[in-house]
Amino acid sequence: MIKAPKIDTSQYDGKLAKQLFGAKSFASRQKPAVHGGYARGCYAGGVQLPETGPTWQAMRLSRNRNWALPITVDFVKDLSRKAAQQPGWNGIYVGDMSQPRGGPMLTGHRSHQTGLDADIWMLPANDLTLSREARENISSISTRRSSGAYTNSNWTRAHHEILKAAAQDKRVERIFVFPGAKVAMCNSETGDRAWLNKIRPWWGHHYHFHVRLACPKGSPNCTPQNKPPKGDGCADAQTWVNNILNPPPPDPNAPAPKPRRELMLANLPSQCAAVLTSP
Repeated sequence: MIKAPKIDTSQYDGKLAKQLFGAKSFASRQKPAVHGGYARGCYAGGVQLPETGPTWQAMRLSRNRNWALPITVDFVKDLSRKAAQQPGWNGIYVGDMSQPRGGPMLTGHRSHQTGLDADIWMLPANDLTLSREARENISSISTRRSSGAYTNSNWTRAHHEILKAAAQDKRVERIFVFPGAKVAMCNSETGDRAWLNKIRPWWGHHYHFHVRLACPKGSPNCTPQNKPPKGDGCADAQTWVNNILNPPPPDPNAPAPKPRRELMLANLPSQCAAVLTSP
């Protein structure tokens, strides 16, 4: 790990990291690099996904979260072109990516801090001429039923193929989607199943799926996630579904959940101070 130069951060004393990074409206003028992990980090040299492209539209523009590392923006554009090949899809609607310099968000996500995450709406993007106002008010669609144990009638083969295309991309580390979707893909895939390993079941993620890219080259300070277990992960997803349908009894010895800790700048990698103070 490369050490960062000492920077006077006294002006930020007492302020939450999400307040500091959420206040930045543009990226740092630095070489693209990731510092820290997906849920405790920041990134330098971000770029903005254009609000509208030939096969995508960025949604909820008022949040100013259509920023990421160049590699992530390139991935989103590539996936949008593949999605446009599916029936009923002219591309994709892109939800939250990252703040201009990453870091903890003012609201919502615990991750999305390093410019390597992107949420893709489940709603087929058949209209790519939505106004800014429309993009604030339109909603995605849920693709789950039975609390995520199964897919509903909104789920189509196109969803399967778009998720498959994303998972087969070498830049992608993993993709989060609700358990029933993973099981549905496991049951319907008849070809190469290696890509299913990257599809990981997680709570929520039925209005969108969450793509996470791996640590890129040139970012020695990026903290990678542990690799998922080998195999297609289908048995694990089925266990998630079984537990939704027949919840196990609560463990009386389980510790009480700890309240979510708010991060300060000092809790982030030291390089994040330079990202924050960069022009």
